[in-house]
Amino acid sequence: MLESYIQDILSAPLSPPPPHFQGNSREGRPVAAYRFGRGPFRISLLAGCHADEPTGPRLLRHLVSFLGRQDEGHPLLQDFSWWIVPHANPDGEAANRRWYSETDDCYSLPRYLQHTVRELPGDDMEYGFPIEGQAGPLRPENAFIYEFWKKAGVPFHLHASLHSMAYSFGPWFLVDPGWENRSAIIQERCRQKAIELGYSLNDIDRGGEKGFHRISEGFCTRPGAEAMKAHFLEREMPKTAAFFHPSSMESIRSFGGDCLTLVSEMPFFTIPNESRSLAWPNPDYEKWRRLMSGWKMALATGKKREEAVLQEAWHLGLRAMPVADQMRLQWALVGAGVKQAVG
Repeated sequence: MLESYIQDILSAPLSPPPPHFQGNSREGRPVAAYRFGRGPFRISLLAGCHADEPTGPRLLRHLVSFLGRQDEGHPLLQDFSWWIVPHANPDGEAANRRWYSETDDCYSLPRYLQHTVRELPGDDMEYGFPIEGQAGPLRPENAFIYEFWKKAGVPFHLHASLHSMAYSFGPWFLVDPGWENRSAIIQERCRQKAIELGYSLNDIDRGGEKGFHRISEGFCTRPGAEAMKAHFLEREMPKTAAFFHPSSMESIRSFGGDCLTLVSEMPFFTIPNESRSLAWPNPDYEKWRRLMSGWKMALATGKKREEAVLQEAWHLGLRAMPVADQMRLQWALVGAGVKQAVG
């Protein structure tokens, strides 16, 4: 049902209505939150937790613009209750504005390499949410979003946190560990949509590192705070481990019920899967990590111009994924999650 609305959503102007609730970021920027519909199925959508991932916020801004223009009889408002935070991290958004805009068809590799800003553990908003009696919020944005969720007064059925990656073999979908054996519809629908749009899925096996357990080609369990802590404790990095609070997925599940939590990981750029290896560290990922690092240094020192980097990357097989395709795949995950949870 949800999938049929994607073109209407993406056609909605990027001029969201005034927020229904508003908090403030650490630097005083507004954090907007929206509540739509009175349907029995409760959906939470969140994006922008990581500073350098603009695709999810763009989709959710289109979505709140679309929902805000519908009358109360619209099926999406009759059947669902929507709790939406289009951008959880406006300070991070401001820091990254030099390399993208809301009208980009694709993202620019040279601009991304030169201007991207990403927070380190201790500032990572995705792992900064509270659970009452267990952990407090990391930042004021986390506290505001948690209090916004609490206004529902009842558990949620579905929560999706929309994320991105700099590069990968293709789309990657992360599923709540408690739903790993109940995710067949999600896998089928998201895989079908990726193939329809012409993409291979990102298939790697991280062997449980940080909570990433491979389910099938392109699908993995989402990580959790305790697995993150264990990862850094094993590497004798206790200070870094201590930075990890619950994720949005763990926090929202603390309200009770059996909330299906999902994470999208859409690449800005796709890379060739030459080795066809599932291993982690992955040889292709490592090759492209070195290439990206070298291009970033060459651009910073003036040894290469942007056009030269683009030509080299294209020759080696890197392709920019259209932003519209990234948003379509994120929405496909939300729609598949609804179908899976409804049964």
